[in-house]
Amino acid sequence: MVDWRKARGSFDAEAVAVMRFRAKITDVGCLNHFSRVISTIAKLAKTCILRLTLDKLYFILSDKVANGGVSMWCELNQMNFFDEFQMEGVSAENNEIYLELAPENLSRAFKTAQNAKTVKIKLTNKQCPCLTVAMELPSLSTSSRIVTHDIPVGVIPRKLWNDFREPSVPNFDVSIYLPVLKTMKCVVERMKNLSSSVVIEANLNGEMELKIETDLVCITTHFRDLGNPPWVSWDESQNSTHERDPMNMAEARIDIKRLLQFLVGQQVNPTKALCNIVSKRIVHFILLHEDVSLQYFIPALA
Repeated sequence: MVDWRKARGSFDAEAVAVMRFRAKITDVGCLNHFSRVISTIAKLAKTCILRLTLDKLYFILSDKVANGGVSMWCELNQMNFFDEFQMEGVSAENNEIYLELAPENLSRAFKTAQNAKTVKIKLTNKQCPCLTVAMELPSLSTSSRIVTHDIPVGVIPRKLWNDFREPSVPNFDVSIYLPVLKTMKCVVERMKNLSSSVVIEANLNGEMELKIETDLVCITTHFRDLGNPPWVSWDESQNSTHERDPMNMAEARIDIKRLLQFLVGQQVNPTKALCNIVSKRIVHFILLHEDVSLQYFIPALA
């Protein structure tokens, strides 16, 4: 994360005094879905940025890929989760809010809310800025129980917002739909005991391979007939040079623990899952749901 805390002073308290955020969930299906998304984020990042706009929420991990770090960009349409959603940013011109938080804290709060009648989230200032999550839970008596979680957050100054914009994706060599994620996870779990890295290869003929190579063993798992998304950006980038042989493999060697972390943490239940490969540079995963999209970037190893 950027080192913005040292010079912050009283910025958090002043910013929270200006900003407003409150939201409410009453539908149990929306509540459980949001809880699964938060649980996924918690497994992918110890800390992240929560960006709030009038229409969307974003969970952002912005480690520099060029320096070997992973990046994440998760986007949610707020109207598909919340019955009420009100916010006021730092100004009319910059009507957004950027908060740093530990997603595990938010995930723990929502795990206790599975049977809640309502869940309210509010930006508060209790000795420090907090996201206060208040849950109305059923009880044996006629009155409900209210359980409150105060989750500490840091407020990101406006001048640093550009550090948390959506990561750009270089023109990729291959884009391919992923196999069933549970199957892929089982394969990678077995491979991690043999190697610290894995090579992902794919081509434009719907073929993908996961491969580990050591001094003692070489193991390759083949996937066939996966299909390739018809990306316009790929067509444009390739037509300007030459047509790529669909059988040629693009490949990148990545940290196997980071790949497994991505596969184990996934609880979004995507309708589509795909992978873009920039040879020897980066592997870009995309999980798509009707109201959630999650991108995860793993840099290639040298």
